[in-house]
Amino acid sequence: MSEHLNTEDKAPRKTTSTGATKSAAKSGRSRAREFALQGLYQFLVGNNQAADIDMFTRDLSGFHKSDSVHYDALLYGCIEQREILDSLIEPLLDRKLDEISPIEHAVMWMGAYEFQHCIDVPWRVVLNEYIELAKSFGGTDGHKYVNGVLNGLAPKLRALEVESDRAKGKLRD
Repeated sequence: MSEHLNTEDKAPRKTTSTGATKSAAKSGRSRAREFALQGLYQFLVGNNQAADIDMFTRDLSGFHKSDSVHYDALLYGCIEQREILDSLIEPLLDRKLDEISPIEHAVMWMGAYEFQHCIDVPWRVVLNEYIELAKSFGGTDGHKYVNGVLNGLAPKLRALEVESDRAKGKLRD
């Protein structure tokens, strides 16, 4: 078992031998992101309605430990703003959107949504959280794709924050 720094709450994360984060170490927001990802997957693949997805998800084991407000914002926000989110993502893709796995698609929606609407979460935390989600649930190299797209969105959606990090020498050009 190894430990990784959770940039959201600065507490060490315990991980299993496969690299998955152990449940007890996850923050409420990290859990909310996982549940929202599952819900958005159901939306993208099964064309299920948001309210039905929400009702199903809230009954899943462990949901009570998640940040339900953040989950609501992500699930409903991404579904309601899917066209806007797709329009932000599409210019950064090297293929058609329908050729992207539903997991990576949902992860990119969520990252773009958080960049726009969750200003209290630093952009680097948003980026890290969604790369980790893509590693855990996406395809073999899906996290690299998510990283590239979200890194391309960050300067557009969080320009001042990204520029501040550049000026402080935290980023390379």
